[in-house]
Amino acid sequence: MESDESSIAVVTGTSTGIGFATALELARHGHKVFAGMRDTNKAQALATASEQEGLDVTIVALDVTSAVSTDAAFARIRRAGPVNVLVNNAGIGGATPLELTPEDEHRAIFETNYFGAVRCIQAVLPEMRERCRGTIVNVTSMEGLVAMPNQIPYSATKWALECLGEALAHEVFRFNVRVVNVEPGVIMTQIFDNSTAATRYDRESPYQPIMRRNGKMFKAGFEANVQPERVAETILAAISSPEYRLRWPVGEDAEGMFNGRRAIDDEKWIEMGADLSDEDYNRRYEEYFGVRLS
Repeated sequence: MESDESSIAVVTGTSTGIGFATALELARHGHKVFAGMRDTNKAQALATASEQEGLDVTIVALDVTSAVSTDAAFARIRRAGPVNVLVNNAGIGGATPLELTPEDEHRAIFETNYFGAVRCIQAVLPEMRERCRGTIVNVTSMEGLVAMPNQIPYSATKWALECLGEALAHEVFRFNVRVVNVEPGVIMTQIFDNSTAATRYDRESPYQPIMRRNGKMFKAGFEANVQPERVAETILAAISSPEYRLRWPVGEDAEGMFNGRRAIDDEKWIEMGADLSDEDYNRRYEEYFGVRLS
């Protein structure tokens, strides 16, 4: 599906990270980009970067957790023309065992990561269907491919978004609307800074070994130093590729988790939660997923 010079693209969660990089990348390739962000007080960096490159990027107030905000944003965008590309990127995280995670935090993460995407899809899909043209990109995660302990609410939202993407792709295939899931591994963004309220590390917790191992996985990802621009490039490729593909993992850790989890049975993955020595755990992790922990 080739992009064209007049293509309107909407990207959510653009104040930093993947959304920021994606707004710029799509604009560089001829898209008229509407960059949604909940807090437009954080818009200056993107506005400056767009101006310096002479890019067609318009920043719009868009809080995906609010139906009122979402409706107002898309009403404004439609005045410029039909939306050809929607990138559902807005997301928040958290890292705490299920037993220690309050219900309201589960709901808050779902409200942004899943229901926010649903709101935006429902805003653009009728016109895409009628025009028989459009692409919807869901930025999920490697945690939408592998159920990750210590991050159950976040992982569950990404599984839900993976399900939505796959099922929706089936529903709208006959209307020539493309739906893709882009699955980053650990990316150098501020999502962790934005998720501190839902992240707890307690050295006295009975779940401390799981927390620590989860941290080692992220440490390995940080050492790989995969930048948001790589995800943005993948999103552009998913939009522009003449060949359709549903899933687009990004990063060696995401590729390793995706392929490794499919290659082992459920019980082997669950048994990683046993009281293993660090040496045994690290050996299994590298054997299954090709990622070395330290």
